[in-house]
Amino acid sequence: MKTQNKFKISVTLGTVLVTFFTVLCIIPLIYMLLLSLTQSDSPFFRLKDIAFDFLNYRNVLFRNEYGRAVINSVIVVVFSCIWTVLVCSMAGYGFEKKPVPGKEIIYKIFIATMMIPGQVTIIPLFIIMRQLNWLNSYQALIIPMAGAFGVMMMRSFMKSVPDVLIEAAQIDGCSELYIFTRIVMPLVKPATVSLTIFTFVSTWNAFLWPLVSTTKSSMYTLIVAMSLLDTKLETNYGLIMAGASITFIVPFVLYCILQKQFVEGIALGGVKG
Repeated sequence: MKTQNKFKISVTLGTVLVTFFTVLCIIPLIYMLLLSLTQSDSPFFRLKDIAFDFLNYRNVLFRNEYGRAVINSVIVVVFSCIWTVLVCSMAGYGFEKKPVPGKEIIYKIFIATMMIPGQVTIIPLFIIMRQLNWLNSYQALIIPMAGAFGVMMMRSFMKSVPDVLIEAAQIDGCSELYIFTRIVMPLVKPATVSLTIFTFVSTWNAFLWPLVSTTKSSMYTLIVAMSLLDTKLETNYGLIMAGASITFIVPFVLYCILQKQFVEGIALGGVKG
């Protein structure tokens, strides 16, 4: 009886703590959404200031080139996801399944680059993009998104692909492209979804590199454009919060849609690691 009471107390306490921290996390989001519906020049507002006319959202999306920034962000995010998944999957497949001489040494050196802070590589990356004449272009915003993390993640999942399937396909005369696209990739779908979400969120929220590599307002992404939402004389916090809400809602909706696959991919990756 005492054991049951202790169990009930622990469950109740756990529920209270989870509820408390959930509310603690949700309150700032609710405050952000409510403030985005006001025309406030202060971070504080009254309930009577709230107007459900969505004027700030219309201004963000259709005025002052912020609509163009939203389009730029969508283009960069979509092609970054495609580029990252393609490159990292091929690299992971090559490192795990192909008899490349010295591949383990190359792989370790490649993974070691994850220890280098991104801020350190911005200057040489900027110089490379300038030499290629890629500044203020989508290439500069998309190509650097593929990195060692994605390769490490995809390689860990490639270990679960049975070698006998690949060997059987080779005996049947299948090309490498067919084996990779029709046999390997369907078996690592959870990893592909997880990497897509990681890439989506990191690219959508990227600020420093887009700020450095773009000097034309027509090439600003949403995060960079949002940093310029204030005016010289006063700051419209409602407008800023409307931009922040749009920035938050897009990856949140994506995660809700792909939550099951994302959790499955992370769980399987943890088991394999």
